Amino acid sequence: MNYKVFYHELVVKEDLPKLGQRIKLQIKKAIETRLMASPEIFGKPLRRSLRGYRKLRAGDYCVIFSIQGNKVKIFIIGHRSMVYEKIRARL
Repeated sequence: MNYKVFYHELVVKEDLPKLGQRIKLQIKKAIETRLMASPEIFGKPLRRSLRGYRKLRAGDYCVIFSIQGNKVKIFIIGHRSMVYEKIRARL
C-alpha cells in the first residue's frame, strides 16, 4: 500500500529552510523509502501525551507524524534534542 505524505504548514515554512542540504536529502530519502512504503513498521510509536503519533529517525533528526488511513501527516522535522519541546505547539 502506498501512502501519501502531507506536511504541516510550519514544516515547509520553518523547519525545512533551516536544514542543510545534506540533512534535507537524508530526510527526504527516509520519507520516500520508509514512510511512503510502510510507516507503521518504520515509525516508532510515541507514548504518554504524544500517544497516537510516531517518530522516524533520520540520523540526528526526527520526523514526528501520524497515520490517517493511507495518509501520513508530518507535523515537525527537527533535531532530536529540540523536537519534543516544539511539537506541543503544533498539535
